[in-house]
Amino acid sequence: MIVEVAANRPPERFYRGGRSLADLRGEAGVGEYEPEDWVGSMTCVYGEAPVGLTRLPDGRLLKDAIESEPEWWLGPDHVAAYGADAMVLVKLLDAGERLPVHAHPDRAFAKAHFAAPHGKTEAWFLLTGGSLHLGLKQDLTADELAGVLERQDAEEILGLMHEVQVNPGDVVLVPAGVLHAIGGGLFLVELQEPEDFSLMLEWKGYPIDGPKDGHLGIGYDLALQAMERRARTPQEMAELVRPAGYGPSVFPAAADPYFRLGRERVQSEVQVEAGFAVVIVLDGQIEVTDASGTTALRQGATAVAPHAAGELTLTGDGEVLICRPPAP
Repeated sequence: MIVEVAANRPPERFYRGGRSLADLRGEAGVGEYEPEDWVGSMTCVYGEAPVGLTRLPDGRLLKDAIESEPEWWLGPDHVAAYGADAMVLVKLLDAGERLPVHAHPDRAFAKAHFAAPHGKTEAWFLLTGGSLHLGLKQDLTADELAGVLERQDAEEILGLMHEVQVNPGDVVLVPAGVLHAIGGGLFLVELQEPEDFSLMLEWKGYPIDGPKDGHLGIGYDLALQAMERRARTPQEMAELVRPAGYGPSVFPAAADPYFRLGRERVQSEVQVEAGFAVVIVLDGQIEVTDASGTTALRQGATAVAPHAAGELTLTGDGEVLICRPPAP
């Protein structure tokens, strides 16, 4: 019952990347501006529906399949808590250049101003090392933040933020509202609330019309209110960025209301509990045995496991991520 899904790369994003995605999957070609692969997605790219939606091998959209049989896919407890909503979006992201500094709205802001059921808290599992920027080093007033936006000085903006060095196998939690920028050269797996809301503090030098599009149509007077202006202490930063380790839950506990990530090194046999999940094979080759049979997955494979598949048994030799929605 586990279903392998093909690459799903929305074209013409606003930043470069994609070579690492093709290398992981063993594919030959990729566009210069195809840095993201949306895996198991029920979410559309903002303003570009139906771009972003995952299509199953039988031709159906995953969104339509889940909405037609929500308990089969998601399980009765999940449906009772959240309805026919997978509650998570998984991406592979290859930053061929530094992303601009931006933030995402929280649930209350998204509900009030976008009529959306989710905000966009997100978290990353790093496949490569490098640097990123996350959170402010000093408090800013509303007027000070507005001034930073107006000047569009990248050196000033980055200088206000914590620069963090990360290693392969680290995880980073990015709460909604926190300003951040993924560094060039970073390749990661991202779990997020299933919305495509980004509010841009920076756009100079990128193919973005910031004054027109950077606030998603709500205006910057309002959009800046969604951005966190308080400083994050070193102690808080240590809670947001840390080595992942292995096991069924490797993100900080603060991620649990939004999504969960399991990481397993398969060398003989590993049991994975039943429940909707997106499975990503990072290296090696494994076999997944579920209620209906056995499926072989090699490095770079991505698959969707429905609740009805039951407990999964992983065998072989490889490293696997198990991406899940919040527990009901």
